[in-house]
Amino acid sequence: MASYAALLHQPPASLSSPTSSRAACCRLRPPPLLQRRTLPSSARARISPRCAYAGAGGSASAGAGDSPATALRRVLETPGAHQAPACYDALSARLVERAGFRACFTSGFSISAARLGLPDVGLISYGEMIDQGRLITEAVSIPVVGDADNGYGNCINVKRTVKGFINAGFAGIILEDQVSPKACGHTQGRKVVSREEAILHIKAAVDARKESGSDIVIVARTDSRQALSLDEALWRARAFADAGADVLFIDALASREEMKAFCAISPGVPKMANMLEGGGKTPILSPLELEEIGYKIVAYPLSLIGVSMRAMEDALVAIKGGRIPPPGSLPSFEEIKDTLGFNHYYEEEKRYVATPAQSSYGSGFYDYTSEASSSGDAKSSTEKSEEPIIDILPQLYDLGSTGARGPSSGMWARTLRLKITGRDGVQKIDARIPAGFLEGMTKVIPGLAGANIMERLRNAPIDSDNPQNGQILLDFEDGMGDRIQVFIA
Repeated sequence: MASYAALLHQPPASLSSPTSSRAACCRLRPPPLLQRRTLPSSARARISPRCAYAGAGGSASAGAGDSPATALRRVLETPGAHQAPACYDALSARLVERAGFRACFTSGFSISAARLGLPDVGLISYGEMIDQGRLITEAVSIPVVGDADNGYGNCINVKRTVKGFINAGFAGIILEDQVSPKACGHTQGRKVVSREEAILHIKAAVDARKESGSDIVIVARTDSRQALSLDEALWRARAFADAGADVLFIDALASREEMKAFCAISPGVPKMANMLEGGGKTPILSPLELEEIGYKIVAYPLSLIGVSMRAMEDALVAIKGGRIPPPGSLPSFEEIKDTLGFNHYYEEEKRYVATPAQSSYGSGFYDYTSEASSSGDAKSSTEKSEEPIIDILPQLYDLGSTGARGPSSGMWARTLRLKITGRDGVQKIDARIPAGFLEGMTKVIPGLAGANIMERLRNAPIDSDNPQNGQILLDFEDGMGDRIQVFIA
């Protein structure tokens, strides 16, 4: 606390003397990303679960056994200014990975827009951001830096936020110094907390990281450039570096000169640039220009949400006009399925296809496939479909029998034919059963429950001259894709 108290009483740094201020604040701090933290084995193994289909077409940056934070630190340690577009849901994150980017951000602005349809003015909550973030990190294998706004409260809230982001699988977390309710740094009315509170928030984040045995990358952001002054923003950035931040970020810098002044402070601590598209306060520069200035990682917060909004508006205009979106603006159905991992899913599904002998239907009545295979006949599926219908049980009651079971006794004794055909066209069951066994069938065959088949049977005519009249009582597909048919036999 003494070092922080001393910093609080220093005058704001002057643009005319960045070297002296740098010496005062940063002379004892080595570059944090060059300090390899030794984590306990349990922490190194704490890797967010990834969707089984996330890797299809993607370019994972994490090595085997690496945590998301380790993968992000590896990116930050490689030469160049690394582009990291901002996603807002699992699909947009998947597209970032498929495009070949080594990391991505989440955009609080875009998540608020996509999830709530509301502006980024502090309306979205910690719980909603965590929920959305977990879906995003599980969808991809590249490291994701999460937008945690201002930590959602005091230092204790900040610690909970950091731990929540770690558990959600984030590689990094951005914490800003705005008051609540916060808002986008390029909009009007920015206000920031005091110097002391801002620094303590970063210290709390570092403590939460240590307590969790994690190596999450802490990105410290200040919005004081627009709220107060450039000098104040530079001072806070230095103080955040001393408090343990891994990456520094001043939002809404207004010129190249300001960007150069920012990158000159705290040498060795990576700097983040925010290229807010479509009219922000910061000049839009190329990655090469940003690298020359001194930036290490570059966010593009609005590109994906912006083009999505425009594309959806254009598509809706086309639909309202009786058309569909033009081919150039709409991927084919096959392309959509490929992006979402359908093909990979189908390949993996083949590993778990149940044979007819394993069917739940056979286990409920009779294992027909086992009987056929035990006979030693190697018949095709076409031949099997032509086999005689199997009688499961003899007819127990004749039509009109006086051995009544109540008013439905004659109906109970009527014979039905049950056919079940798999979605692959292979016949699973073709058998005769007494109608009275329908009650038992509804407990075994999904989809029969709730069907008023007895009422349908009451209304079906009895054809004494042609008892196997083949009238269909039921014909539907169950949840497994099998076709189930019940006939009057």
